[in-house]
Parts: sequence; C-alpha cells; structure tokens
Amino acid sequence: MKKNTFLEGALFASIAIILTKVLGVLYVIPFYKMIGTDGGALYGYAYNIYNLFLIISSAGIPLAISKVTSEYIALKKSKQKEYMFKLAQKIILATSIVCFLICFIFAKDIAHLIIGEVTGKNSIADIAFVIRCVSFAILIVPNLSITRGYLQGHKYIKDSSFSQVIEQLVRIFVIIVGVYVAIYVFKTDIKTAVGIAVSGATAGAIITYLYLTYKKKKYIEKEQTKDISKNEKKEVLKKILMYSLPFIIISAANNLYNTTDMILLIRGLDSVGLNGVDIETISSVFTTWGSKLTSIVTAISTGLVMSLIPAVVSSYTLNKVDDVNKNFNKALQLLLFVVLPLSLFTSIFASEIWSIFYAEKTFGPIIMKLYFIIAFFDGSFTVMCSTLNAMNKFKFVYFIVLVGLGLNALLDIPLIHLCNKVGIYPYYGALLATLIGYSISIVLTLTYLHRNYQFNYTETFKKIPKLLLSIIILVIIAYMYERFIPHSFGKLLTMVYLAIIGIVCLAIYYLLNKKTLDEIIVYKLKKSKK
Repeated sequence: MKKNTFLEGALFASIAIILTKVLGVLYVIPFYKMIGTDGGALYGYAYNIYNLFLIISSAGIPLAISKVTSEYIALKKSKQKEYMFKLAQKIILATSIVCFLICFIFAKDIAHLIIGEVTGKNSIADIAFVIRCVSFAILIVPNLSITRGYLQGHKYIKDSSFSQVIEQLVRIFVIIVGVYVAIYVFKTDIKTAVGIAVSGATAGAIITYLYLTYKKKKYIEKEQTKDISKNEKKEVLKKILMYSLPFIIISAANNLYNTTDMILLIRGLDSVGLNGVDIETISSVFTTWGSKLTSIVTAISTGLVMSLIPAVVSSYTLNKVDDVNKNFNKALQLLLFVVLPLSLFTSIFASEIWSIFYAEKTFGPIIMKLYFIIAFFDGSFTVMCSTLNAMNKFKFVYFIVLVGLGLNALLDIPLIHLCNKVGIYPYYGALLATLIGYSISIVLTLTYLHRNYQFNYTETFKKIPKLLLSIIILVIIAYMYERFIPHSFGKLLTMVYLAIIGIVCLAIYYLLNKKTLDEIIVYKLKKSKK
C-alpha cells in the first residue's frame, strides 16, 4: 500500500475534518426535532462529562504516538517503535478502565455536581443514566485513537482520516435511527432516547476500531521486542509522556471552559431566580445546540492557521526567530481577516441561522449573538497554545491555561449577577467570563512573545485600520439586509436568502481587502507546498 505524501495527507485530513464537521452540524436538525431542548440539555450534560474523561484517559497520546512513531521510523528503530505501541496500549487500557469506573460508579455524584439542587425536567437519575450509557465509549475510543496515531506515524493518512468519517457516520446513524425508533416506534421517554443517542459514540468507536485494526495488520509488519533494554524502555515511556502532556493540557483547557460554564451557569441562573425549565433550556444551548453551530467557525480557524504551525516548528528549530515571527503574524492576519469577519457575520444573522437548524426559541438566537463572537476568541486561544507548543514553551502554555480557566471560573457567577442587576440577560455573564478568560490568555501570549523573543506585530497592526473600516462597512450592509429578511420565510427560503446575502457581503469584503487577502492566501499556499 502506497504511503501518503505530506500534501496528500494534509488534503485527506482537511477533507475528513470538514466532512465530519458538516455531518456533525447537519444531523442536529432532525435530532433537535425529536428530543427538543430538554433532551438537548440531557445530551449535553453527558457529552461534556464524557469528553472530559476522554481527555483525562487519552488526549494527547495519539498525537504523541504519531510523533514518536515517525521518529523511530526515521531512525530505523523498528523494535522500539513496536514496543512503544504495545506500551501505549497498556497505558491507555489502564487509564480507560479507571476513567470508565469513575464515570459509571459515581454517575449520580457527577450529575449532582452538574445541576445541584435545580429542579428542571431532567432529574439527577436521568442525568446519571445517560452518563452511564456514554461511559462505555471510554473503554473503546482511547484505544482507537492509539491505532489511528500509529497509522498516521507510518504516513497512512488516508485510512486514518477516512476512519474519522466512518466513526461519525456510524454515530449519526445510531443517533437518528435509534432515537426515531425509541420515540416513535417503542414510545419510550426522552431519557431512554438520549441514552441510545450517546451510545452512538460506542458503536462508532467499535466499527472504526475494527476497520483500523484490519488496516494495521494489512500494512504494518509486526516486530519482535524481546531485545529492548531497560534503558530503551524508559526512553520510550519518557517520550510518550513528554510529548503527550502539552497536548493533554491544551485539549483539557477547551473542554474545561465548557464544563465549568455548564456547572456554574446552572448555579448562577438559579441564584438570580430563573426557573429550572428555563435554566435547562439555556444550558442546552450552551452545551449542545450552540456549540454545534460554532464548531464550523472554530474548525475553520484551526484549519486555516494550523497549517502554519509546522513552519513555526522548523524555523524555531533552526533558530530563525524572524521567520517564526513572520509566520505568526500571518497566522494573526488569517484570524483577523478571515475568522473575525465570519464570526461577526454569523453573529448578526444568529436568529436566521438558529431558525434554519432549530425552531424559533427565545433563548437560542440571543445567546448565539455573543456565542459566535466567542468562537473567534476560542480559535485564537487554540492558535496561541499551539504556537507556544511548537516552540516548546510548555510551562507558559500551562500558565496561560490556568490563568484563563481560573478567571473564567472566578467571574462566572459574579458576572451573571452583575448582568442581571443592570438589566442585561444574566446568561451573558457566563459568556463574558469566557471571553475575559480567553482574552487575558491571548494578551499574555502576545506580550510574552514580544518581550522574550522580540516578536514584532507592526506588519499586522498596520493593516488593522483598514480592517476595522471594512468590517464596519460589512456590518452595516449585513444589518441592513438582516432588517429586511421576512421572518415568515421557511427554512429553505431563509437558507437561500442567507446564502445570497453571504455571497454579496463576501464579494464586497474581498474587494475592500483584496491585496491583504491575496497576500495571506499566496503565503499560505507557498508554505503548504514546502
């Protein structure tokens, strides 16, 4: 089987990411109709906890496996490579079992931690049930990730990327078909239907694991590992841990923002007098429905910028700080000139976007107005962490993560009370706390790079006035169109109308920033070819 070149691998990986994200957004339309906001809240409770335990059990290790595998192949150390894979499987199996047992046994305690004494339509027993249902995936997904990373290290990117699509398709099939049969055929309650839905993660992981195991046996010859010395074994373990930890911290940070907001939001809204039903509806927007929509913005931001990270690694390794600075400035410009306008556009048309995917509701469109803006800061925060990681500044990554998360947790409830007191939607307090946490982390990173590595942002700063002017023009045009959209339109006509407005705004924005956008695109293409 032919291995994939860097460009082929990047292409396959990009297509797989885009396809899985699109599928992940589209399936929520029928899913929302079947389970509604209460079921969405229940689904979000389970999935946030599942993702947190998944990160604890395996995050970072697949990337570490890919990196160590590539390194040992380059050094022609096939025995060490095979031992590394077996050791990683043992580590993952142990952590997976521990995390599964904690999640399954203490499901009721976790459920109580999430909602406290708030009385909504979902009880602690309901939440504990769906957490137990999804916990079985923790036994499979981490091992699946190990095999995926091992194949990536051997440059079988196509199969590894295709496996993500398989996993998503199986998961969506179980969710849609399983929930439909449960509700409309067997007339079960929402709790049982959501339990089936979250079990889609287990089904998708099993099918994908079988697929990847077959591919591994087909492509990769198994080596004997009896001749590995104790020192070599220690070196392998050290490499796995050293490469994994930074990725674990970065992955955990994004999930902990969501989990912290989920827990503190419920308590904060309860303390300002909102009823349990409204609190769960709002929570479902934060944990399930809203995050599905913003995932497109965050995926585009990471997809656009992450291709520049390898250039940062190579330049920093060769001590070419000027090149690192130049690459980082281009990354900032991609964020400012591409992701920020997209965030603003989706924020302006939040009501229309929400109505396309879901029914018209009171809370969803209001929350999404600010949620789409935060998606830009989320993507920027990921870029900052990834750049520092590429420069091996692990301690500073830990520092900015802890500072951002600490501020978010500290400010959540106070800002909810402040917003409620001054007449602003109280749930905006949780969003503002997240915004502040991300912003401080981003500013600290920019300052650190400037002071310690003489990063100069003049090239980017010079473009900001024109960017601001074009964004103001874009916002005015978008708001004018938004005011004239007939709200009696159905989903299809709203989608067509929104697409037309999007094309018009995109064309005007491109003409206003043609030179800068062309420079960024040409630069990115040159870096991708290297």
